[in-house]
Amino acid sequence: MIATAILWSATAMGCATAGLFFLRFWRAGRDRLFLAFALAFFALSANWIVLVAAPVAAETHHFAYIIRLLAFVLLLAGIVDKNRRR
Repeated sequence: MIATAILWSATAMGCATAGLFFLRFWRAGRDRLFLAFALAFFALSANWIVLVAAPVAAETHHFAYIIRLLAFVLLLAGIVDKNRRR
Protein backbone atom coordinates (compact mmCIF):
# COMPACT_ATOMS: atom_id res chain seq x y z
CA MET A 1 0.00 0.00 0.00
CA ILE A 2 2.64 2.52 1.05
CA ALA A 3 5.08 1.23 -1.57
CA THR A 4 2.46 1.80 -4.26
CA ALA A 5 1.92 5.37 -3.10
CA ILE A 6 5.67 6.00 -3.15
CA LEU A 7 6.00 4.59 -6.68
CA TRP A 8 3.03 6.58 -7.97
CA SER A 9 4.43 9.72 -6.37
CA ALA A 10 7.78 9.09 -8.07
CA THR A 11 5.95 8.61 -11.37
CA ALA A 12 4.13 11.92 -10.82
CA MET A 13 7.46 13.62 -10.18
CA GLY A 14 8.91 12.06 -13.34
CA CYS A 15 5.98 13.26 -15.42
CA ALA A 16 6.28 16.76 -13.97
CA THR A 17 10.00 16.75 -14.75
CA ALA A 18 9.31 15.71 -18.34
CA GLY A 19 6.71 18.50 -18.54
CA LEU A 20 9.29 21.04 -17.38
CA PHE A 21 11.75 19.65 -19.93
CA PHE A 22 9.30 20.17 -22.80
CA LEU A 23 8.24 23.56 -21.44
CA ARG A 24 11.87 24.71 -21.59
CA PHE A 25 12.10 23.73 -25.26
CA TRP A 26 8.77 25.43 -26.00
CA ARG A 27 10.06 28.66 -24.48
CA ALA A 28 13.23 28.46 -26.58
CA GLY A 29 11.60 27.69 -29.92
CA ARG A 30 7.89 28.49 -29.52
CA ASP A 31 6.95 25.22 -31.20
CA ARG A 32 3.40 24.23 -30.25
CA LEU A 33 4.32 20.54 -30.26
CA PHE A 34 6.53 21.08 -27.22
CA LEU A 35 3.74 23.01 -25.49
CA ALA A 36 1.28 20.18 -26.14
CA PHE A 37 3.74 17.62 -24.78
CA ALA A 38 4.42 19.77 -21.69
CA LEU A 39 0.72 20.13 -20.94
CA ALA A 40 0.16 16.41 -21.51
CA PHE A 41 2.90 15.45 -19.08
CA PHE A 42 1.58 17.90 -16.49
CA ALA A 43 -1.86 16.29 -16.90
CA LEU A 44 -0.33 12.83 -16.44
CA SER A 45 1.42 14.09 -13.31
CA ALA A 46 -1.92 15.36 -12.00
CA ASN A 47 -3.43 11.95 -12.79
CA TRP A 48 -0.87 10.15 -10.62
CA ILE A 49 -1.33 12.68 -7.82
CA VAL A 50 -5.09 12.09 -7.89
CA LEU A 51 -4.56 8.34 -7.75
CA VAL A 52 -2.23 8.70 -4.75
CA ALA A 53 -4.68 10.96 -2.92
CA ALA A 54 -7.75 8.83 -3.68
CA PRO A 55 -8.63 5.72 -1.71
CA VAL A 56 -7.45 2.43 -3.22
CA ALA A 57 -10.95 1.41 -4.31
CA ALA A 58 -11.40 4.74 -6.12
CA GLU A 59 -8.75 3.93 -8.73
CA THR A 60 -11.40 2.72 -11.13
CA HIS A 61 -13.42 5.92 -10.88
CA HIS A 62 -13.85 7.92 -14.03
CA PHE A 63 -12.15 11.13 -12.90
CA ALA A 64 -8.67 9.61 -13.01
CA TYR A 65 -9.24 8.20 -16.47
CA ILE A 66 -10.64 11.49 -17.76
CA ILE A 67 -7.40 13.24 -16.81
CA ARG A 68 -5.40 10.52 -18.57
CA LEU A 69 -7.65 10.77 -21.63
CA LEU A 70 -7.07 14.52 -21.72
CA ALA A 71 -3.30 13.94 -21.68
CA PHE A 72 -3.41 11.53 -24.60
CA VAL A 73 -5.73 13.81 -26.57
CA LEU A 74 -3.23 16.64 -26.03
CA LEU A 75 -0.43 14.43 -27.32
CA LEU A 76 -2.39 13.45 -30.42
CA ALA A 77 -3.53 17.03 -31.06
CA GLY A 78 0.05 18.27 -30.87
CA ILE A 79 1.27 15.62 -33.30
CA VAL A 80 -1.57 16.26 -35.75
CA ASP A 81 -1.02 20.04 -35.50
CA LYS A 82 2.70 19.63 -36.18
CA ASN A 83 2.09 17.44 -39.23
CA ARG A 84 -0.63 19.65 -40.71
CA ARG A 85 1.39 22.89 -40.53
CA ARG A 86 3.71 23.74 -43.40
